[in-house]
Amino acid sequence: QVQLVESGGGLVQAGGSLRLSCVASGLTFRWYSMGWIRQAPGKERELVASISYTGDNPYYRDSVKGRFSISRYNAKNTVYLQMNSLKTEDTAVYYCAAEKWGSTVRAGDYWGQGTQVTVSS
Repeated sequence: QVQLVESGGGLVQAGGSLRLSCVASGLTFRWYSMGWIRQAPGKERELVASISYTGDNPYYRDSVKGRFSISRYNAKNTVYLQMNSLKTEDTAVYYCAAEKWGSTVRAGDYWGQGTQVTVSS
């Protein structure tokens, strides 16, 4: 079956960095656009960044532009989210999602279990 397994979350001070990884199995990774979605307590899920199945046209929400970078390594079935200059408002559970074809992730065909990111002031 399809599995998406996130790692790399943790506790970091404001201004610090983390790199999230998501390893996919059970699917043809190069056919899927990949995204990182976060959900903070009491808030709705929001798409943070996505990268198309071709690796082109990465998307970033405005609040993370210039600080976060998404990349994919098809040979390892892995998508990364490099997060720099972290802010307390970045605190959330971060989910990896995959969606076949397309340029971004909307509903997501498959989701990971999530990894907690906590940014302290």
